[in-house]
Amino acid sequence: MKVAFTAQGNGWYEKVDLRFGRAKGFFIVDTETDQAEYLDNTQNLEAAHGAGTSAAQSVINTGAGALVSGSVGPKAGSVLKAAGIEVYTVEGGTTLKDAYNLFKQGKLKKQVL
Repeated sequence: MKVAFTAQGNGWYEKVDLRFGRAKGFFIVDTETDQAEYLDNTQNLEAAHGAGTSAAQSVINTGAGALVSGSVGPKAGSVLKAAGIEVYTVEGGTTLKDAYNLFKQGKLKKQVL
């Protein structure tokens, strides 16, 4: 399964971005191979509106089955839920590597959408 993490940068030791729609990017990890790729989200950083739903579509297009972020708003959440993507929350200051390990261990809280 692929897991998308909102990311402040491209690398395992970057922090999880607590924003969803206006996250700097998405760190996509395949849980079977631990291979990661980075998807830039610059187009939504300055968006007047619709950043969350646009970012949700970007995550859907990666084939991710789960998302880890600080929180996801209701509009983006409904788009992700309709696509069958489960959303998990993480606390600020968490690195992508730590968040990934917590996800694999089943220690992240699922956000109710």
